[in-house]
Amino acid sequence: MLSVMVLKRIGRNGRFSALLPIISVVVLACGSGGGGGGAGATKTGSEIVIGEALAATGLNANEGGLTKQGVQIWQDWVNKQGGITVGGVKHKVNVIFQDDASAPDQSATIDQKLITESKAQFLLGPYGSSATATAAVIAEQNQIPMVEANGAAQSIFNQGYKYTFGVLSPANKYLEGVIDMAATLNPKPATVAMLSADDNFSLEVANAINTYAPTKGMNVVLFKKYKNGATNLGAEVQAAKAANPDIVLNSGHLTEAIAINKAAKQQKLNAKIFAYSVGPSTPDFITALGADANFVYDGSQWTPQVKYTPAFYLTVAQYVAAYKAKYAGLGDPDYHVAESTAACLALQRAIENAGSLDPKKVRDALAALDVTVFFGQIKFDSRGINIYKPMVVEQIQSGVHHTVFPADIADAQPMYPTPAWDQR
Repeated sequence: MLSVMVLKRIGRNGRFSALLPIISVVVLACGSGGGGGGAGATKTGSEIVIGEALAATGLNANEGGLTKQGVQIWQDWVNKQGGITVGGVKHKVNVIFQDDASAPDQSATIDQKLITESKAQFLLGPYGSSATATAAVIAEQNQIPMVEANGAAQSIFNQGYKYTFGVLSPANKYLEGVIDMAATLNPKPATVAMLSADDNFSLEVANAINTYAPTKGMNVVLFKKYKNGATNLGAEVQAAKAANPDIVLNSGHLTEAIAINKAAKQQKLNAKIFAYSVGPSTPDFITALGADANFVYDGSQWTPQVKYTPAFYLTVAQYVAAYKAKYAGLGDPDYHVAESTAACLALQRAIENAGSLDPKKVRDALAALDVTVFFGQIKFDSRGINIYKPMVVEQIQSGVHHTVFPADIADAQPMYPTPAWDQR
């Protein structure tokens, strides 16, 4: 009211005309105040708190570190955009990481504390299927959506949970691509030795091969289990050597893959193909084995050669560049990094689609999500797992990861057959 009276006085008396510019600025400033509430302005809201139990120490520390990298790339990016937009309000993101020491029971305990003490509104999954299985119980009990990228065992998603969603292809797909690739090679491999850790993820990978390989004309001549996390696998490798297979497959994790490869060299286990479910895609595999890592294949959730047109966020090339800029000297990101970023993107888009931070509405938006990002299609079946995204096969050649299958995205041909150890 005061501003109207002053303006009228100015209209009747030119003595105050010099004040017009100042008054105009004051009036405009008042009109655009209120924390950015003027026309066309975006308001800033409170932080979105996301919790993640993650292996910083223990058996899975290397993979846990890669997972964290993938989350941090997204967190940096989304906060530079001002945060996640919810109903016209920008909310910056605060991801709280806590070390579960690679112990699945600790993942559950930490997630509960993140919810009750740190007031986490959403969860990202820990590394590994065993840890993810315990975390899923907490998400369900608290009805807090958890989007995870590193637990591929389908057993997680066969419990009827409604609040856990996995962006990665399920465990049964990890080595099927290697069998598909092998079926195209000449001479075609005919026999397979399958070694497997005894955890749920690894057994799902192995059991899928035991069923799938015969459909491609390959006979599984050995299926041998070992204790999850074992590093002395000489007996298992000796059994594989006795079976004299064309293909040696291992379903396990990084430390086990390194141990098997070392034992294969020591015992001169020769095969046309060596392929491991988890491990070869990571930089640590090459660091640990040097030239002995060459020729090894793995099934990969993602490589820099995949060809997807993203609906939002970065392209594949932009993502690789962003990773190299943030983590200089580490080379290309491996699939653990990429899938961890993809989990964040799925949560972001679900929040945006829900137009709300209400956990039930975000859960419903996740269940309905169907979006393609640099990682591939993210869509969930009725159980909450992503059965829609294919995997690829890569091989280490001269110390470098190359995508070798399928042919339409490959940047190199498979180096086949693998030379005998004494001929390398």
